[in-house]
Amino acid sequence: MTKISDRTLGAIILAAGKGKRMKSKDANKVTLPLADKPLILHAIHLFENMDFGAIVVVVGFAKDSVKKVLKDNQIIFAEQTKRLGTAHAVKSGLASVPSNISDVLVIQGDDSHFYKEATIKKLMETHINADASLTFVTIDVENPFGLGRIVRNDKDDVVAIVEEKDATDGQKKIKEVNPACYVFKVDFLKKYLPQVQKSPITGEYYLTSLITIAIKYKEPIATLRAGAMPWRGVNTREELQEAEKLYHDLNQ
Repeated sequence: MTKISDRTLGAIILAAGKGKRMKSKDANKVTLPLADKPLILHAIHLFENMDFGAIVVVVGFAKDSVKKVLKDNQIIFAEQTKRLGTAHAVKSGLASVPSNISDVLVIQGDDSHFYKEATIKKLMETHINADASLTFVTIDVENPFGLGRIVRNDKDDVVAIVEEKDATDGQKKIKEVNPACYVFKVDFLKKYLPQVQKSPITGEYYLTSLITIAIKYKEPIATLRAGAMPWRGVNTREELQEAEKLYHDLNQ
């Protein structure tokens, strides 16, 4: 899996966020159990089976709780000392990616528990076959509220990812959304991460800004349309219960 043509693939898993809505004071939410396994371990075990060249986990809030559940795994830890958004987290992780890695998969540690090996392989193949600078998964959901909508032109090219608060009434009807599963060329990240601007509203640096930057500089973008793939982000205890039920239903 790590070698496709002359490319060597790695992964960055983001696990630094505080997860305020979980109201957990001493444990990062990625360590909470789903199907009797910490959320983040679902992704780690998947990637270990696929033999990635390196797995970097970005820690921050309650970092010791994350390191504890991963103590038996071959992990490179990177620390995001200030929680300044997803682009800043990736920048923190990128510094620890070994120099032989040409492309990295980037996912969130709290919402990657439903990804399958076939999906990740297809994403990597799509990325490499298109020789894209960045490639990301899109999914279709019945209720897209709160998720970034994928806006395409009449040629079916992605022209924007519009967040809920910025979406027009028409864009809010779009059901194709961004679940935050990306592959980037390492050289692309090194070149363009410094250009990501801080949000004037939150003061954070968002990874989705790289899509806008790629469009601006005509960097090739590819997408893997995964359709109604099972997915559940986990930001609250209620969403964790929903994820648990969905996992159970899928594995009966």
